[in-house]
Amino acid sequence: MKLFRHGPPGAERPGLLDAGGTPRDLSGEIDDLAGASLSPEGLRRIAALDPAALPVLAPGFRLGPCVGRVPKFICVGMNYADHAAETGAAVPDEPVLFMKATSAICGPNDPLLIPKGSLHTDWEVELGVVIGRRARHVGQGDALAHVAGYCVVHDVSERRDQLERGGQWVKGKSHDHFGPIGPFLVTADEVPDPQALGLWLEVDGHRYQDGNTRTMVFGVAHLVSYISDFMTLEPGDIISTGTPPGVGLGQVPPVYLRPGQVVRLGIEGLGEQRQLTVQA
Repeated sequence: MKLFRHGPPGAERPGLLDAGGTPRDLSGEIDDLAGASLSPEGLRRIAALDPAALPVLAPGFRLGPCVGRVPKFICVGMNYADHAAETGAAVPDEPVLFMKATSAICGPNDPLLIPKGSLHTDWEVELGVVIGRRARHVGQGDALAHVAGYCVVHDVSERRDQLERGGQWVKGKSHDHFGPIGPFLVTADEVPDPQALGLWLEVDGHRYQDGNTRTMVFGVAHLVSYISDFMTLEPGDIISTGTPPGVGLGQVPPVYLRPGQVVRLGIEGLGEQRQLTVQA
């Protein structure tokens, strides 16, 4: 299934894209795409509905973040060897984990806000993994059974705040609108191999990133298992799994976003995002 959330910020309602591509409203059946609705039981209940009986959405609605009430936004750094190389970092022996504030989450086509005074706002297309079953100390063989589905994540970064302001990377990762997710939460049954997905990003029509999840250092099953040893993963948690090469920091000379640009990004089978950069 392709699930989404629609409506104004803070008042989004759940929706479903039917087999013919028609967007339909799910708010009469579930309260949100969050928590228990993302469990195996919750997703089975949605899958059992007759899409034709659901109200059709009128054109022009805003797409919100595809998951509501996200408990944790967990990110993985340097998870593509060629991206590590372009930034001058070593390939890690274990996954590099950091957190992104959930207040950074926004819709896939909302404006990308350049923070006040920023000259180093950068792009990163990433595969997002949405947890559906509580996971604690799970083995790699069982890890994917805890995944509700997948989505496109734009892990926007302010590089000066991330790398030069001291402390952890969270400073450069958590500005408002630095975490667009969606357009869809695509359920795991429609993604038979999360390690075989093409992902790309363009700025003003120029393609900077063009990679594939098969080149991850640590795959999705490894990451879910590994992270579950350090914290309990809960339904609605999002794991952003790292970015392929082609970020602005890795260009020679570096290239960063400025107001008035258009960023497009997508992942095979998961949909596309489009953002206009504006000064915050």
